[in-house]
Amino acid sequence: MYCPFCRNPDSRVVDSRMADDGSAIRRRRQCPECGRRFTTVETTSLSVIKRSGVGEPFSRSKVINGVRKACQGRPVSEDDLAMLAQEVEEQIRSSGAAEIDAHEVGLVILGPLQKLDKVAYLRFASVYQAFESLEDFETAIALLRHEAEEDAKGTAGGARNSEKSPL
Repeated sequence: MYCPFCRNPDSRVVDSRMADDGSAIRRRRQCPECGRRFTTVETTSLSVIKRSGVGEPFSRSKVINGVRKACQGRPVSEDDLAMLAQEVEEQIRSSGAAEIDAHEVGLVILGPLQKLDKVAYLRFASVYQAFESLEDFETAIALLRHEAEEDAKGTAGGARNSEKSPL
């Protein structure tokens, strides 16, 4: 690590701390030549492999921009999009892979997007799951309705169970 002040190729680590919920390490360094201190941040690299075979660093902003198009006209805030991108990144990083296919990133987005907004989910899914007919949309909508009914039954059943007396 070169000193940003005098360009000395050596530095000494004075302090190390976790940053960004453990996904990065912040190091405080001191140059033995000029004595000045500076901070570095170390993160693991995560590459997205595009269809062309070219790799590029994972970008939350690209996730947000892609999802923003699906959320156009929907009640989804910029904060919601930022949280979704963070959740997607955490899910991908938790897999432990250093590289991920761009199409896989799109598929990972589907889960958090479905929780955020069903219409935006359908828009996004129609691209990433290559819907080719109305039947594809009908199948996806039927699945969403079925999941909503199951959730409603689970919530109602849970309410009934909590109303029962332990005696």
